[in-house]
Amino acid sequence: MTETRTTRSLAELTAAELIAGYRAGEFTPVDATEAVLEQIARHDDALNAFVLVDPESARASAEASARRWQTGETLGPGDGVPTSIKDMFLTRGWPTFKGSTLIGEDGPWDVDAPCVARLREVGAVLVGKTTTPEFAWKGTTDSIRCGATGNPWDPSTTAGGSSGGASAAVGAGMAPWAVGTDAGGSVRIPASFTGTVALKGTYGQVPMYPASPFGTLAHAGPMTRTVTDAALLMDIIAGFDARDWAALPSPVGSYLDGLEDGVAGLRIAYSRTLGFGENDPEVERLVTEAVGVLEGAGAVVEEVDPGFEDPVEDFHILWFTGAAKVLEAFGPGAVDHVDPGLRAGIEQYGDASALDYLGATATRMDLGVRMGTFHERYDLLVTPTMPITAFDKTRQAPDGWPSDLWTSWTPYTYPFNMTQQPAASVPCGVAADGLPVGLQIVGARTQDRLVLRAARAYEKASGERFVRPVEPAVLGA
Repeated sequence: MTETRTTRSLAELTAAELIAGYRAGEFTPVDATEAVLEQIARHDDALNAFVLVDPESARASAEASARRWQTGETLGPGDGVPTSIKDMFLTRGWPTFKGSTLIGEDGPWDVDAPCVARLREVGAVLVGKTTTPEFAWKGTTDSIRCGATGNPWDPSTTAGGSSGGASAAVGAGMAPWAVGTDAGGSVRIPASFTGTVALKGTYGQVPMYPASPFGTLAHAGPMTRTVTDAALLMDIIAGFDARDWAALPSPVGSYLDGLEDGVAGLRIAYSRTLGFGENDPEVERLVTEAVGVLEGAGAVVEEVDPGFEDPVEDFHILWFTGAAKVLEAFGPGAVDHVDPGLRAGIEQYGDASALDYLGATATRMDLGVRMGTFHERYDLLVTPTMPITAFDKTRQAPDGWPSDLWTSWTPYTYPFNMTQQPAASVPCGVAADGLPVGLQIVGARTQDRLVLRAARAYEKASGERFVRPVEPAVLGA
């Protein structure tokens, strides 16, 4: 057994390390699953990352996987890896409440979302479902149904959203990887706040079924502790599914191919604010230092903005008309029983006209053209993932912030849902307040592997020194 694995608990190991340990016979999926279930039992009361945990099912899956590893008949690259699923994805045999009291317990729960089906096919151990704000509508994870989800670095602060439960679970050793959704930043916001890794793939790269009410803004992607694990998980969940009308063809080869090729010679644009944001000085310092690491690794870096104005008002029209469509299915008066912030957004934007919607779509198309042209000059764009660190989990925005609407403090994420580009967040440091900061790496459409390659180059060149132990002191380690 390597020194790295002997000095850390199984709950701390990455998916890649677990698979290596299974292969070497050092431990089994049963051992790893028990370690994860113990972490959940110890820490989820403080974090509230899970809406459902199924120890019996997880143990049965782990035992079956252990038998496959013993006989050399494994099903795929995730066989035996404990995994959590965001409670926006349909899961056969488990309810999908989407953080809402509008959804009852009756079901039927007889369909798996594509990513869930693929994880089952490769033998992953599904331990439970993670929290989300109601219908995944905002950048914090709290709901009337489930309460607020805390951050492993400080449980009094938010884990971000809307995939906050997934990021908290990954960060606290309650499963090494997870699948989340991202229609405006929902895997990248929590990754930045919790010091984890996330990728929002090119739209259609990870198929979705049923289609999201947020339409062509909605992506899915891996949430992990390392870039290598993100690539491994993409190998499982990416690829064509006929139920998704926008699904891209299945990738050729592995997302691990070329992952270690580095950034030497790549043309990287660094934009501190996209031309319209404003950063906490600590965030800007750490992100600028991270850009220096990429430059030191051989990238050709130029500080330049991509040249578009904040598209937030058009995003709001696209976003809240989608939210209004969600509630339509629950009948008249449903809006009176949802998150007050969601209700306020629907009341302001949800009755936009067809002309308003087409105008927002035109803005979006122009933004896509601008970024397409921009990437003819630059291979990648890097920005802060978030302009701030995590704040009080009981609030919708930091103290003194001019607006409670989540888009007011996430200016660097939602534009790239409008353009459908791949974008990753990788940890790049810890601010003076003791909380993580994320570096966002954005690529041209379909350049997901290049984004992961640059994220891995940064991770390796930085010495991975920003990865925090799975059990920080605030959780009683």
